[in-house]
Amino acid sequence: MDGPVPAARRAVARLYGPEFAADPEAVYERLRRYGTLAPVEISPDVPALLVTDYRAALDLLHDEGTWSKDPRGWQETLPAGSPVLPMLGWRPNVMFNDGDVHARYRRVITDGFERIAPHELRATVVSIADALIADFGADHEADLMGQFARVLPLRLFNRLFGLPDSHSDRLISAIAGMLEGDPAQASAANAEFEGYVAELISSKRRARGRDLTSWFMDHPAELSEEEITHQIVLTMAAGHEPTANLIGNALARMLTDDRYYGTLSGGALTPRDAIQDVLLNDPPVANYAAHFPKRDVDFHGTRIAAGTLVMVSLAAAGAQHGRTEAPGAGAASGSGGGAHLAWSAGAHTCPVPRSALLIATTAIERLTAWLSDIELAVPRGELAHRLGPFYRALTRLPVRFTPIRPDQAGATPWDSSAAPHPAPPA
Repeated sequence: MDGPVPAARRAVARLYGPEFAADPEAVYERLRRYGTLAPVEISPDVPALLVTDYRAALDLLHDEGTWSKDPRGWQETLPAGSPVLPMLGWRPNVMFNDGDVHARYRRVITDGFERIAPHELRATVVSIADALIADFGADHEADLMGQFARVLPLRLFNRLFGLPDSHSDRLISAIAGMLEGDPAQASAANAEFEGYVAELISSKRRARGRDLTSWFMDHPAELSEEEITHQIVLTMAAGHEPTANLIGNALARMLTDDRYYGTLSGGALTPRDAIQDVLLNDPPVANYAAHFPKRDVDFHGTRIAAGTLVMVSLAAAGAQHGRTEAPGAGAASGSGGGAHLAWSAGAHTCPVPRSALLIATTAIERLTAWLSDIELAVPRGELAHRLGPFYRALTRLPVRFTPIRPDQAGATPWDSSAAPHPAPPA
């Protein structure tokens, strides 16, 4: 090859649309046959190179000298209003910066979450999960994505960042509009989300509390107002989507795999096994980890021009050697003998994976404790996933179950959620 090649070579596959959403593994297999990296489209006329090889993914993710997370040069090549810019456009936050700047932002987030004791975080998740279950427990049926998995992380973040529960519906509505609405709705929802964050910061300017917003403000890193805003937005967004999809995908595993039955609360495998199964085989963030070579580079046999968008497929690389059995079935803990890539790797690995695992595990344990005979309300093949390249996310998870009532004998989620909500943990 005479010179560096741009990502604009003819795409082997499109990482959007119904075909990809219905069977991404078939698309990944086609990309693997092409080579370690393959040219793809992540949106119409937006090319990228996708890493589908496990070893190559680790080599890229651990090489800060060659690869940058700063997209500003690349995004100048996109038209204004490109649909991928909300996910890939530069911001002054932990995700889109390198070196000392990245490390400074990351310390703010990790130090903040380290002040939340695990038992306090679990108690808060229990309170929120029980309240949500009480909302639909008497109805015989529910959509576990729209009524549980997507809502729980946002109610949790509303508390952890220091606003009372009365504000959580505003946050939930804004995020839902940004994810699901048409462009006009998404624009209005984005404005609502910005207003929510501005009000949150303003309230903590007036009076600090025992919450993440106050700790971000008072951190020795001395973030500016703009930097505080972007760390809050990033933490909520990056915490919500993966956690919601981890909960949803794990519940779908439990509802479609006989190893989790007799009942959801008494099968051979546990919610922890389902979560590990998802992290190994169907990670909630499927294709992301966007990087840009700082100079023309030869990488695993491909010559790549500086500034080219190169994304790591955490799903394709993590499951390179086929489906890995859940650890509860006695199998190894990673694809091909390696660890999963669901949290990414290297300097930009997820800063708080233990918190994410605790939230997802606790949420599923509460749901299966109160509603132990949940079953799918539609055939497995009718479960649909959201379109787009970045997330592996169910659109709905309709289920049915034996209703529970507030006045029935024994403990119920109404009893648990009737207690005063605990203050944001310190």
